[in-house]
Amino acid sequence: MAELTSIRNIGPAFAASLKAVGITTAEELRALGADTAYAKMLEGGSRPHFIGYYVLHMALQGRPWNDCKGEEKKALRKQFDQIKAGSFDEDRSELERFLNQIGVVAVAKE
Repeated sequence: MAELTSIRNIGPAFAASLKAVGITTAEELRALGADTAYAKMLEGGSRPHFIGYYVLHMALQGRPWNDCKGEEKKALRKQFDQIKAGSFDEDRSELERFLNQIGVVAVAKE
């Protein structure tokens, strides 16, 4: 199994964020895909950041992180906004996010 950092653009800090939500190998990350992996990161408490999202997409395509431009970047921004809306709630405490993530209790938005 390959290290997460074997994927271009995935450094130690990003790898640590992925590992914190149970994505521990490059193969697991590739199998999940960028959208699912990023949603897991948000559900695990990572703060949303568009650059991190599109860097992950570029990484899984083997492209330089700054290769995302124009219409492709606009399309990814729409996807990012949808994932963020469904996977991140800044009003939840860390404990509530964790309990929801492991399925102990679903915390409803009011």
